[in-house]
Amino acid sequence: MNQAYGVVAVTSVVVASGLIGALGLRISRTTSDFYVASRSVPPRLNAAAISGEYLSAASFLGIAGLVLSQGVDMLWVPVGYTAGYLVLLALVAAPLRRSGAYTLPDFAEARLESTVVRRITSILVVVVGWLYLVPQLQGAGLTLGLVTGAPGWTGALIVAVVVALSVAAGGMRSITFVQAFQYWLKLTALLVPALFLLLAWQGDPSARTALDQPPAFRDHTRVRVDDTVRVRVHEQLRVSVDGRAHQAAVLLLQPGVHRVDTGTTLHFPVRARVAGRSEDTTAPARGSRGSDASPREDKGHSLYATYGLILATFLGTMGLPHVVVRFYTSPDGRAARRTTVVVLGLVGAFYLLPPLYGVLGRIYTPELLLTGNTDAVVLLLPERLIGGVAGDLLGALVAAGACAAFLSTASGLTMAVAGVLSQDVLPSPRTGHFRLASLIAVAVPLAVYTLVPGIPVAKAVGLAFAVSASSFCPLLVLGIWWRGLTAAGASAGLLTGGGAALTAVALTMTESVGTGWPRTLSAWPAVWSVPLAFLTMILVSLADRRGAPLHTDAIMARLHLPEPPANHSPAARGRRLTTDEDPTAGSPTP
Repeated sequence: MNQAYGVVAVTSVVVASGLIGALGLRISRTTSDFYVASRSVPPRLNAAAISGEYLSAASFLGIAGLVLSQGVDMLWVPVGYTAGYLVLLALVAAPLRRSGAYTLPDFAEARLESTVVRRITSILVVVVGWLYLVPQLQGAGLTLGLVTGAPGWTGALIVAVVVALSVAAGGMRSITFVQAFQYWLKLTALLVPALFLLLAWQGDPSARTALDQPPAFRDHTRVRVDDTVRVRVHEQLRVSVDGRAHQAAVLLLQPGVHRVDTGTTLHFPVRARVAGRSEDTTAPARGSRGSDASPREDKGHSLYATYGLILATFLGTMGLPHVVVRFYTSPDGRAARRTTVVVLGLVGAFYLLPPLYGVLGRIYTPELLLTGNTDAVVLLLPERLIGGVAGDLLGALVAAGACAAFLSTASGLTMAVAGVLSQDVLPSPRTGHFRLASLIAVAVPLAVYTLVPGIPVAKAVGLAFAVSASSFCPLLVLGIWWRGLTAAGASAGLLTGGGAALTAVALTMTESVGTGWPRTLSAWPAVWSVPLAFLTMILVSLADRRGAPLHTDAIMARLHLPEPPANHSPAARGRRLTTDEDPTAGSPTP
């Protein structure tokens, strides 16, 4: 990638986002503007903003990387991401808006009249937000590293600072305009290069037939391994090796798993089948070079993993804090439903494009399967397939879209987490405290990213979805549609389901489990943690002698009856700010 073009493209995105945010800041006059844009965002603008923050680095980079590494079986991933909005539309969107809440903890307290449930919900919102922020910083480090050649942590730090400052300065109304702009930029950044890539692919007859074959090197290819890996060789392979252990040696690798040390350079002949990375650390290494076996090679584990991620994405969408907070900005429940319908169209259109990059990457960038840097396929394809000035310009456009992807999602997540921190953790819900909370919201995931830098972007997002599905999905579905839910049942379900999923995530991220089923169950916990949470909430609520909260009938009526035309919906019982508060004041005005 031409670094000069890339730097200009990324800088332009940051500057344009800042200017648009400044425009939104000029029209933010109240604290309600700051937190929920005064609940006045029209459906089309709101849908574009939701799509902008939802389509993260995992969507822009990670899905293409999954298709590259594991083939078309991964096409169900964008299906799960999109289908989650069907559940949101049918069960949650309008009632959640009618609740009058600012945040998920607001809803929990209003529905169950319990500060304990509110505190548990607040903790889980912050944890899910931080889990989701880590892969955004991962994508930032990857993109800016390729564009500028700087270390990954530098890009993550720059993005963290930009996001924290923009959120602290502008609030929700400012971020709304920025994220709507970033959605259309992301769609353009994938669509325009994709048209040129398809034309170039159609003009290459040998590439058209390569789609039906396993990934192979089309030319003599030199691959440098920067981290020690294990690679799986599928057939006998002769390679030239440069490294500390071998100087210009020629090795004949037999089928199996081999270890490749850091700093080794492999030279592959024409039409050599790509040796892919393996995660099978139990297989004996043959010689001094080799690959990892993917857990997907075990058909039973593969099927379970598929169900696990589908269930997590399908049910986890409704509890993502940066998505849920957007529905509080709709004027009423009807507008919230219309917003969700438009989101389905915008998100569905976007998800047609990343798999195309993954499929073409299997032909033109197969070495990424060996290095493991598959998330970079979207950034590398324009230069590899088109080349010249046109390839450099298209690569810069893609880099701009990737920058918009992690900026928009990171901004939305920071906004949601900071809102909860400022209302439930810091002493009082002041706007000044919100700005402090914005800094805290990005500082923690930045620290986690430096400690756990190697998790694939899409996988890290899948873990965040699993925690959301195991905690907020049962709370929202039962809280909206079952009057028998009690505070004790909700607390027990949140702690059981969310705690189980969080434990599984911690074990996965720290690689504390071995291989086989224990590792698979911890990597894809939604299959068992979501039913566990639902069952716990229902059984404990039925056994709770105190029964449903006193004002359950009133809150259920508010959730399900249409609002009056003037939208005089009462505020929820949780702590929140009124629409006539001054955003520059030190404390809210009653």
